[in-house]
Amino acid sequence: MRRRRGFWLLMAMAGLLGTLGLAAVAVCLTTGCSTLGYYAQATGGHLDLLQRARPVAQAVADPATPPALRQRLELSQRLRDFAVTELKLPDNSSYRRYADLQREAVVWNVVAAPELGLKLKTWCFPVLGCVGYRGYFQREPADALAAQLKAEGWEVMVYGVPAYSTLGFSNWVGGDPLLNTFIQWPEAELARLLFHELAHQVVYVNDDTTFNESFATAVERAGARRWLALHGTPEALAEVARLEQRREDFRALTMRYRERLLQVYASPADDATKRQRKAELMAALRAEHAELKATRWGGFAGYDGWFARANNASLGVLAAYNELVPGFERLLQAEGGDFTRFYAAVRALAALPPAERRARLAATAPATVSPNPP
Repeated sequence: MRRRRGFWLLMAMAGLLGTLGLAAVAVCLTTGCSTLGYYAQATGGHLDLLQRARPVAQAVADPATPPALRQRLELSQRLRDFAVTELKLPDNSSYRRYADLQREAVVWNVVAAPELGLKLKTWCFPVLGCVGYRGYFQREPADALAAQLKAEGWEVMVYGVPAYSTLGFSNWVGGDPLLNTFIQWPEAELARLLFHELAHQVVYVNDDTTFNESFATAVERAGARRWLALHGTPEALAEVARLEQRREDFRALTMRYRERLLQVYASPADDATKRQRKAELMAALRAEHAELKATRWGGFAGYDGWFARANNASLGVLAAYNELVPGFERLLQAEGGDFTRFYAAVRALAALPPAERRARLAATAPATVSPNPP
């Protein structure tokens, strides 16, 4: 299955840390440099990415650029302009350059959850606070951390990340670049990724991954719908409809079983009973996926890998992208589909204590106007 930000992309901490070298040094002075190696790989990895990037206009004009890549780069700039004019996302240097990393992912993230729980393990960093993942620019150290966590009793997932946002910190050195890891994605998927990552530059709340990712996911969905309504061909719209149906089926199935597992883990049953019930639910989850694949998806195998490896960590990640999306979508609708007003409302929510911001978001009532006015 293509690694996509809608379910998979946790904004890679490693990239932002690459722009915070001085902060990393300060942390080392206070922690005995126990994480110096991690900060060093983050800094080096991000600087390497920036050094590889060149302006899109230069890549387009280069005779050595393959025609297919040239067309995608030109499309990316139309999407980037649309993000500014129609979605009111930041007009800066991000995604105006391109880098070929010559690998399949820009970073590899590690997430972990307990054997009988879905709350992700968190790591804390300067400036950004605590998040439920740890990113590496090379696969080997990610696998090594995963092995260590498994030995400690955690359920773990390692996954490749195609892109990340530095929240605008990199704009002074050229901004977050387009990458070979996602530039060839289908048009709608490329649009969603760019809109998602740019949304992280609008609002970011320390220590609240679910708020941040759900907000960016709401922006990407609304933005992609607007782009396709204006520019999508009938063939593209039909393919997007099929993809969205499968995606909705996936979300509904996994969230349903996530809730069932949460009930099991919160029950007063002993651990042995919880383990047995957990095994039964995971088997049922995989069986329902097999039925969906055969009856509704026409044999589509894109989610096979996810279900084969599904565990508490992978289910915990999904919540970060989906839990609060309906509330954000209602808020956008309540603001008449006006993104400027929507962002202002989200910033006001972000200033509230976590429990209050979630309560207000959940209580947001939809307006009667269209969320996508002409």
